Amino acid sequence: MPAADLVGGRFVVWDRAAGGRIFRSGYYGKPVGVPKPKADGGDVPLGAPLVLDAMEALYLSRKGVITVRSGGRRLGDAEIEEACRASHHGFAPRYAVYEDFRERGYVVGPGIKFGCDFAVYERGPGIDHAPYLVRVCTRSEPLTATGLVHAGRMATTVRKQFIFAIPGSGGVEYLAIDWWRA
Repeated sequence: MPAADLVGGRFVVWDRAAGGRIFRSGYYGKPVGVPKPKADGGDVPLGAPLVLDAMEALYLSRKGVITVRSGGRRLGDAEIEEACRASHHGFAPRYAVYEDFRERGYVVGPGIKFGCDFAVYERGPGIDHAPYLVRVCTRSEPLTATGLVHAGRMATTVRKQFIFAIPGSGGVEYLAIDWWRA
């Protein structure tokens, strides 16, 4: 099983062949030096390590795809999750949503350039455009008119559906917002 080393809040798979297989298995991570990898991964250079974010690393570890090391020592999933929580604000609810989308067969990418938590693809970057933008919320967090308008304007501008994801003890609930132009 390939190993990923925890390095400054990121998880690096140094084994280039293993990193390529992991990337191609579901668009996990980002090959170093490849700004927009192609769908088949053919442009991923052999000398490029694969960098995983915290959610990808925990998910792949829990699925038995990778092991994670820190300082040469193998970490268990609880230790990986603790490291992720320590370095990423609001990690637990965001991870719950990430995991739910992945389990449903979607490809989940960062949504920062859209002002949200995730951009979610049906097939993957380079194959299709992300049809969904997702913001993770809690039940106690107020949904303001300004926040709703911001979400709608952003989604309309980039032709995507905006989804509010609310993780809870019974799973994740979703509220999808569609905007129509008159």
